[in-house]
Amino acid sequence: MSGTPPLAQPGPTWVPQASLIAREAGACLREFLAKGVATEYKGDVDLVTVADRTAEKLIRARLAEAFPDHGVYGEEGTRDRLEGQYRWYVDPLDGTTNFAHGIPHFCVSLGLEHRPPGLDPAHDGDLVAAVLYDPNRDELFSAEKGSGARLNGKPIHVSATPVLAESLIATGFPSRKRHESPNIHFYQEFTLRSHGVRRFGSAALDLAYVAMGRLEAFWEFNLNPWDTAAGVLLVQEAGGRVSGFAGQPFRLDSQENLASNGLIHGELVGLFQNMFAGRAVAPIPTPQEFAAARAARAAR
Repeated sequence: MSGTPPLAQPGPTWVPQASLIAREAGACLREFLAKGVATEYKGDVDLVTVADRTAEKLIRARLAEAFPDHGVYGEEGTRDRLEGQYRWYVDPLDGTTNFAHGIPHFCVSLGLEHRPPGLDPAHDGDLVAAVLYDPNRDELFSAEKGSGARLNGKPIHVSATPVLAESLIATGFPSRKRHESPNIHFYQEFTLRSHGVRRFGSAALDLAYVAMGRLEAFWEFNLNPWDTAAGVLLVQEAGGRVSGFAGQPFRLDSQENLASNGLIHGELVGLFQNMFAGRAVAPIPTPQEFAAARAARAAR
């Protein structure tokens, strides 16, 4: 954030310590998945399991041991030491619906925000560290501000795909208030104008996949800070861009979340602006027009 003082302390242990915690929580989730768990509803259709709560309790305890001055803001209700300079946003199980149905696509997500003294409560601090662990693939994504993003210790970067028409993108739909979400209309347009749209069921992993170039972009409405904190820093440190749908700066409490490799961001924002305004969008290119445009780019 511009105008904020430098970090109060270096963070050489943030990612190593958080990685150990995420791996321990991931192993716990893997055991629950193998045994099967009972499912509850914390809203009309919003699922929670004993695995979510057990993993958050574990993470809460481990973070308190490793970083006793850091706050913890968790999906399942943890609100510890939020007056401090550092705050972990914790999603102990991103992809609960997948998990509850036995689908092995979910993760543990830990994102660290630095909030210097005197920062207006309405303003975001700086995202300074991120750890995201997929226990089913044993893939650990990590980042620290200014140090790049990594997968299992190796540097990663967003893709170099230059246009939406050649891009694979992802989105999600809210489990609660689904009937109020306009996203199906955007889903149709983006599906017709890209290589395809995927709905994997874990926003955190979608963001990690943008960071490492498996996806070119991801968008979704009404996400929470624990859904996005880690993934946003991963995308930014991997060379991508994150904003609202009109290109405005990303906020942790934003109702609009758009992440991309940066190269197609302007095209995505333009499409969103036209659809929100009810303007006609450009015609979808024919196969011949697509081939000609691709050949022209290759000849440059």
